[in-house]
Amino acid sequence: MHEYDLLVVGGVGVDTIVHVPALPLAMADSISVGPIFDYVAHTGNGVALAALALGRKVKLIDFIGADRQAELILARYQERQLDFSYLVHPAGTRRSVNLVDPAGRRLSLYDGRHPDSLRMPAEFYLPYLRQARHVHLSIMPWARELYDDAQALGATVSTDLHDWDGHNSYYHDFAYRSDLVFLSTAALGGRHAEVMRDILAKGRAEAVIAMAGDQGAYLMARADGELRHIGCADLGRAVVDSNGAGDAFVAAFLDGYFAQRQLAECMRAGAISGAFACSIDGTAEQFLTRDELAQYAARA
Repeated sequence: MHEYDLLVVGGVGVDTIVHVPALPLAMADSISVGPIFDYVAHTGNGVALAALALGRKVKLIDFIGADRQAELILARYQERQLDFSYLVHPAGTRRSVNLVDPAGRRLSLYDGRHPDSLRMPAEFYLPYLRQARHVHLSIMPWARELYDDAQALGATVSTDLHDWDGHNSYYHDFAYRSDLVFLSTAALGGRHAEVMRDILAKGRAEAVIAMAGDQGAYLMARADGELRHIGCADLGRAVVDSNGAGDAFVAAFLDGYFAQRQLAECMRAGAISGAFACSIDGTAEQFLTRDELAQYAARA
């Protein structure tokens, strides 16, 4: 019996969100904007909190700093009762400045700040890995070092490649060594089907899920290799901020996967959860509970 349904590795930081009149920004010396806020955020944070809201047993591990941003993170996780263990790095906590336009689209300026040579000690992560049924690896350079141990221990692994272009070799370990692969179509130039087939052909994935924003999402499973599309879920809620939508999608998909639901059902749950996240200001401020997800699903 595993202690954790889900171990999320990496992807904790703070977003500064700025609502701007339009993207791209006009070339100007100064642009007036609305209130600017800091949010506990980034991809691992979003997946962990969204899975926790769905009732899953979640563990999150990462590096953070000894700074004001870390204080925000620790306070949020205490409030949400998220089980978080961390190592302190002198470079500080990762940050992003996210520009959000009136349609909810965003441009993220990411400050990863930790050196590529950083490694998480095995004696730190192995006790948690041994207790995890499934591991979700953020695409930190050091996170790739956990694949051998995760697979030796029999844990399934997922990852989100975000805006991979289908070529950059940095992503290959994540793309080809994960059991479930999520990615965005943003940088693929319409080549999502080709890239999804490549991941299945060269890797071990059971399924590849390509998220396409307001165009919905695509599924390609190893079982049949067919490309399937699911549209966005219409929840009757205004889109205000797309930050965190992909993480919410991933968490709801994984929740269904853990329950051994059909992949099409997992996709629908992901679409609903992602659409809900788009209706909330901030990156990871509120996620659907299991009952709320079921209620929205019943309306479809």
